Amino acid sequence: MQRDTAIFDLIGKEDRRQMEGIELIASENFVSSQVMEAMGSCLTNKYAEGYPGKRYYGGCQFIDEVETLAIERVKELFNAEYANVQPHSGAQANAAVMLAVLKPGDVFLGLDLSHGGHLTHGSFVNYSGILYRPVAYEVTRENGVVDYEMMGRLAEKEKPRLIIAGASAYSRDWDYRRMREIADRAGALLMADIAHPAGFIATGMLNHPFPWCHIVTSTTHKTLRGPRGGIILMGSDFENPWGLKTPKGAAKMMSQILDSAVFPGTQGGPLEHVIAAKAVAFEEALSEGYRKYMKQVRDNAKVMAQEFIGHGYKVISGGTDNHSMLIDLRTKVPDLSGKVVENTLVKADITINKNMVPFDDRSPFQTSGIRVGTPAITTRGMKEIDMKEVVGLINEVIMNISDDKVIALVKQKVNDMMAKFPKFTWD
Repeated sequence: MQRDTAIFDLIGKEDRRQMEGIELIASENFVSSQVMEAMGSCLTNKYAEGYPGKRYYGGCQFIDEVETLAIERVKELFNAEYANVQPHSGAQANAAVMLAVLKPGDVFLGLDLSHGGHLTHGSFVNYSGILYRPVAYEVTRENGVVDYEMMGRLAEKEKPRLIIAGASAYSRDWDYRRMREIADRAGALLMADIAHPAGFIATGMLNHPFPWCHIVTSTTHKTLRGPRGGIILMGSDFENPWGLKTPKGAAKMMSQILDSAVFPGTQGGPLEHVIAAKAVAFEEALSEGYRKYMKQVRDNAKVMAQEFIGHGYKVISGGTDNHSMLIDLRTKVPDLSGKVVENTLVKADITINKNMVPFDDRSPFQTSGIRVGTPAITTRGMKEIDMKEVVGLINEVIMNISDDKVIALVKQKVNDMMAKFPKFTWD
């Protein structure tokens, strides 16, 4: 067979880009060699529609063991009673939950996209905003944290079927207990999308959604440092909305509904090579080394946020409790959009993403902010002292946004710096 040089040359270029640059996109990370090995294994050859012990194809005896191991590991990691490891992504996990608990036209509450929410939490261009009726709560103008009073008022008025805790660009912890009180008063189910803070929750560094949330979804590729994919979890205290006599009976019914919503409701055959890689990542996340890694991620983020503030930038909410921060550029460079900053930083081999900020006066295609995160650079072994240098380089580019010579010099500094750090330092 002739080697596909076109594709493998491009893969090589992407590998060099990752090695030579500073990766600050909050939703990206680098996986271990064994996670990569599992993803590239022969399990990609196997069709396995259904669930362990209940497949529509023969020859799944070892596949069943792989998926069962992934389920047991993630249940241990999050102290969950139920887990589905088949969702291809966090968006697919959220779609399955909504299919399970909502009917078309039902009302649900989610964080406004322009205030840090996620596309699947009610954006009008997404299935969540097309099939259902989303009502958005916001963050406060004063301090940039979730406005729980607003959430309560909306829940009382709208009587949603579901309330979603979680965000794509929010740097503070969540008050799940308070949200459960709001949900109970409204007769709603409470779901937490922990795609970003999952690693902190698994290691006890942030509030745990159990026992307050009925259902939890997450990705596996951000702070969990696994392959790209999603999961759905449920605790042991599910309160049933169908009038069943025991919570156990309700939990069993909901687990069956969720399983059916994933397959055959929203997906076909599971990606068993990815599920195997998820299992590897879950085992890694149960280790003491991973706990130390997550502490370093948080320490790096706190230093980075303070460095941005020291350079005169506004960090939404004034800091971070997790791995990410949202920076409002208008306080320092009001004429620059997030898009221009993102595109210029790429020339210096620094990767961030443009992001809307609360009460933004620019469009989602331009934005007045950028989002920055520390998981990937921490995986490479960078520490607090490196955060100061990184922010200094970002500021140098922003303050010389049209000076190609300065940008070229920053690029060389970036490449020299990253040559000291391997792609994964926690093997």
